Amino acid sequence: MSSSSDFLRQLPDSAAHFSRAESFWRRIHIDPVLLLLLLLLTGFGLFALYSGSGQSLAVVKRQLAFYFIAYCAMFTVAQLDMKLLCRWAPWFYGIGIVLLILVYIVGVQAKGAQRWISLGFIRFQPSEVLKIAVPVAMAAYFSSRMLPPKLKHIIAALIIVGLPAVLILKQPDLGTSILIAASGLLVLFLAGLRWRYILGSFCLLGASAWPIWNYVLHGYQKQRILTLFNPEADRFGAGWNTIQAKIAIGSGGLNGKGWLNGSQSQLDFLPESHTDFIIAVLAEEFGFVGVVALLALYFAIVSRGLFIAWTAQTTFNRLLAGSLILTFFVYIFVNVAMVGGLLPVVGVPLPLVSLGGTSLVTLMLAFGILMAIATDTNKPSN
Repeated sequence: MSSSSDFLRQLPDSAAHFSRAESFWRRIHIDPVLLLLLLLLTGFGLFALYSGSGQSLAVVKRQLAFYFIAYCAMFTVAQLDMKLLCRWAPWFYGIGIVLLILVYIVGVQAKGAQRWISLGFIRFQPSEVLKIAVPVAMAAYFSSRMLPPKLKHIIAALIIVGLPAVLILKQPDLGTSILIAASGLLVLFLAGLRWRYILGSFCLLGASAWPIWNYVLHGYQKQRILTLFNPEADRFGAGWNTIQAKIAIGSGGLNGKGWLNGSQSQLDFLPESHTDFIIAVLAEEFGFVGVVALLALYFAIVSRGLFIAWTAQTTFNRLLAGSLILTFFVYIFVNVAMVGGLLPVVGVPLPLVSLGGTSLVTLMLAFGILMAIATDTNKPSN
């Protein structure tokens, strides 16, 4: 039986060149910089949530419970062996697809959509599983092939991405479908997709705009797109959220009105003020300075994630880390642009700040994988 000292000697590069503190964090598989940034962001989110929820302690306590579960999930996943995760990737992806099919058979309907499976004490949204399963499956697929990918491998990858995206689009859930497609396509891009394929895909997307508009999008989704260009056309209906968000953002000015002093949020003019539109609450109460501080925090998290991807030792780790952190960036971009009236309202929460259950846990699982990659001691196998 190996002693603990024997185990340490077996680690790649040995722990000899690490300081005692660095060795400690590596042994518990936690990236301390990333952990500190996440704690700052989630702590900041609690202040915003208290204000956005109309000063509801019940909502804050609920979010604290979600944070506790999410952090536990992150610490647990951080202990994963990345080689094992790569090996399990097809099973993980297959289970996700089966769950999506089950939604059509035993799913629960709410607000015109069928996205959940009832477990009795909680509703579970299987599409959240695919937010992790798709990039993991794509990274595993490309890690065992020559890069840049050939055309046949690109077609296979598009099937891996397209199948869950279409199933989720049918629920219907356009926002999640787009985000999952983005997470998979980012792996394809990071794998070295040639520019002629990228340009070709944009041309294909442009050519398919008309059939997508006529045969894929639902009526309310078309209305959201039309509202983007002229929210005043339906100011008390589809355009209400965007108009109120713009008023909140504009009235905040440079320094804001002060915490709990936002008229749009505290007087219930701003819908979804503790979920998708919470950044409008921040803009109104903390002003331009507060929003820049929040975005700086996000920028630091994304930068740390990219550093982890850059220094990863294997192709699987690099592709997966890059995809996860860039998808996190896409979440931020879509939410901020949506609230600011630059993109249609597609129901994407502000990551780690908006009230959330399943989505919050999913994001923290992704950060758990990033921490596992940051402290992965497996020698490169490719």
